[in-house]
Amino acid sequence: MMNTQALVAQAYSAFNRRDIDGTLALMSENVSWPKASEGGRVVGKQDIRAYWTRQWAEFDGYVEVLQVIDREAGKVDVKVRLLVKNLKGDVLSDTELWHLYTIANGLIERMDIKEEGESNSDLGPSAAFSGHNRAK
Repeated sequence: MMNTQALVAQAYSAFNRRDIDGTLALMSENVSWPKASEGGRVVGKQDIRAYWTRQWAEFDGYVEVLQVIDREAGKVDVKVRLLVKNLKGDVLSDTELWHLYTIANGLIERMDIKEEGESNSDLGPSAAFSGHNRAK
């Protein structure tokens, strides 16, 4: 079974390469995922695939892991730097935020996003996709 640090590193590496299959292989069948660029959530690998396909047709995002904190009961907090560009290469957002994971049986079960000064919310799109720089 892969340790948490390796799982996180592999997931972000695959995501940044746009390797959907490689990323989804690290997730449970009923994984719950926030739709950061749209708001709301998707559940299941096929819905995540469809969401990412839409997102990448509109935005070019790159995620750099800054810190990984293992919590109890399969909880992992990952501080990231998210750089979002439009497809022309213009920077829309460069921000730091937290990705909060639930891991079970060595697979990602759930991811939530917590932005600075905000509670964890699935209602609207992340400020990182709003088209402006967010103060850090």
